Amino acid sequence: MAKKLFAVMAVLATLVGQAYAREVVDMVGRKVTIPDDLKRVYAPSPYGAYMMYAIAPDLMSGLMFLPKESDKKFLPKTLQGLPVIGGVGAGPNANPEMLLKTDTQLLIIWRAEAKPITEQTTALYDKTGIPYVFVSATTLSEYPDAIRFLGKLLHREERAEKMAKMAEKILADTSAAVARVPQAQKPKVYYAEGVDGLSTECNDSIHVQLLMLDGDVDVHRCHTSSHMGLEKISLEQVMQYSPDVIVAQESMFTDKVYSDPAWRDVKAVKDHRVYLIPRTPLNWFDRPPSFMRFLGLEWLTNKLYPGQYPVDMIKEAQKFYSTFLGVELSDSDAREVLGQ
Repeated sequence: MAKKLFAVMAVLATLVGQAYAREVVDMVGRKVTIPDDLKRVYAPSPYGAYMMYAIAPDLMSGLMFLPKESDKKFLPKTLQGLPVIGGVGAGPNANPEMLLKTDTQLLIIWRAEAKPITEQTTALYDKTGIPYVFVSATTLSEYPDAIRFLGKLLHREERAEKMAKMAEKILADTSAAVARVPQAQKPKVYYAEGVDGLSTECNDSIHVQLLMLDGDVDVHRCHTSSHMGLEKISLEQVMQYSPDVIVAQESMFTDKVYSDPAWRDVKAVKDHRVYLIPRTPLNWFDRPPSFMRFLGLEWLTNKLYPGQYPVDMIKEAQKFYSTFLGVELSDSDAREVLGQ
């Protein structure tokens, strides 16, 4: 059934070929002919979908998945009511029927890893009959280029430039703050994942870019075993690391850590320096990595180096949400997303 639908889509794409009016070069060097007047664009991965939330939510033809009810007020209103398309090609969440119904004109394929484009990869998207472009950004420093590329591609240059400049300023300001702190005075940080806090990431993992940018302070020094990460660790090992700070993903962990006798002798717990990572409406730190990490970098730098980076995170969150999501946060909204 899926193969027949993709065949129909390919025929339809050929029939409307005369409307294709613009040639672009994507971020892996491919020349692609696309409609000049784009109205329906789909990004079949969280990386690309989240970037579309920021650059051009009004052009999105569908969603990877539905946002949580509690997150909707912090997202662009144009996302509400969009169908869930899921993945593209093979896989349990692929929905070619829905993709066909949306008359999607362009696919945004995000390359979050620096791997070559193979024929197998392109074949997956070729069979849809829909033009597609690759957008590539692995590190936060590469995001401004990706933002500007999408801005030009989608005729959102002015909006994208504001985002790119804000991102570059955050990178520069936080880097300058961290550089003012001698390495010996930088805090040791443990990244706690899972409800028990006993999964973490090696210091070379893509999932701890913020800890690298904030002085390479991840206490778990090792080579990551897989892209997925989530390395298991014992509480005894955490005790040996004696972290100054713990940043955690799960509220179930942070809600109980101060009262849990098993954790009470960990230095960060004794010093009350355990912080829950904000994740509304998108995670500020990781899983999946997104542009929200720029705001997360400000938050983390302020937590680790308050004397060197004494920003008002209420105001920083308000500026960031306005620029990237088109959402105006009240002071109470900002406190809510910050968990204050």
